[in-house]
Amino acid sequence: MLHADIRARLTAIDGSTVVATAQRLIAAASPNPPGDTAAAAAAAAASLRAAIPGVDLSLHDVGQGVVNLVARVCGHGPGRRIVLNGHLDTYPVNEALPWTVDPLGGVLRDGRLYGRGAADMKGGIAASIAALAALAEVRAHWAGEVVLTLAGDEESMGVLGTQWLLENVPHACGDATIIGDAGSPLVVRFGEKGFLWVALSAVGKPSHGAHVHLGINALDRLRRALDAVAGLRDLPFEAPAAVTAAIAAAAPISEPLCGAGESAVLGSITVNIGRIEGGTSMNLVPASAQAGVDIRLPAGVSAATAEAALTERLGKIEGVQWSVVRRVEPYVTDPTSEIVMVTAAAAQEVLGRQPAVNMRVGGSDARIFRRMGIPTVVYGPTPFNMGGADEYVLVEELQTVARVHALACFDFLSRAV
Repeated sequence: MLHADIRARLTAIDGSTVVATAQRLIAAASPNPPGDTAAAAAAAAASLRAAIPGVDLSLHDVGQGVVNLVARVCGHGPGRRIVLNGHLDTYPVNEALPWTVDPLGGVLRDGRLYGRGAADMKGGIAASIAALAALAEVRAHWAGEVVLTLAGDEESMGVLGTQWLLENVPHACGDATIIGDAGSPLVVRFGEKGFLWVALSAVGKPSHGAHVHLGINALDRLRRALDAVAGLRDLPFEAPAAVTAAIAAAAPISEPLCGAGESAVLGSITVNIGRIEGGTSMNLVPASAQAGVDIRLPAGVSAATAEAALTERLGKIEGVQWSVVRRVEPYVTDPTSEIVMVTAAAAQEVLGRQPAVNMRVGGSDARIFRRMGIPTVVYGPTPFNMGGADEYVLVEELQTVARVHALACFDFLSRAV
């Protein structure tokens, strides 16, 4: 088979095939909580066995309802390994939302596939399954391995999904990774911000609101603490030059998709005060108050640097205690690395236009691969109504994602090491 014929075959994946697989996955509810992915893993396994006879496939029940899946296709000889990754769990179905379709029905209407997880990310998984099946058909023309890992524990950022697989299944770890999580076919994502989730509490002295001189207002103390935390937005840092340049170059494509201001957010420390509690009545001086804050860290700012700044600023405020509930470092794959360039080139070939290469605002399991030093990109369909009623994805985009995954894997494995 000629090289051009192989490329034509990989870029001819039909959207109807991807949709059929996605519908089976959507029908197998896997809301997190509670995070039971057994049915979704079984549906994915059935689709893979039907599409790739004799596929090397294993299911891993790791407890708490979490079932992971690993499928492997080998080429004509030894070579590199590339991993396609996705997560089986979804947001809660929440039938109380104003759904106009069956949330588990996988309804296809006007080029849109509806259902919980259609966009995040059962559609992306279906695209990866189609890509793996297409690669299996031309395995005589590439060397190495393509492995599909489907994790059952991503929405809660737990350790029983992708992290468990990387620690326990040797071939779940490869030379590069492509994740079909929600995004846009017009953007190849090479990195994600880190974050600190911080809990704060303040104590005071209660008194009647008319006698403030007899009390100490815990909310006043908490307010000063929150102002100090918000000041982290101005913490000086130096981002990697390649990352800064990539964010700027991506703006004309990425910002119209993700909203004006995305570039500034990707390159800065952001602070979101997400929760405040305190007091019992307007005419009483509150004796206690609590808050929760989400601090996002761009490339160039470590969690330790941010925590040191918090220690210095909050230590000056009497009656305030704080702790880090969760910390994740910013993890970035060099935007000039091979997997980024290969995926971007495949996207350009399929789309007929150059995609943006950019950071990702939200988090994903990509951080786990990058933490292990594995170059990783996120390339998936655009999410519509993600987590809400009538979640949907465009069929045309599912087809595009499947074709790009297949072509990028083929090109990565066909290159000389």
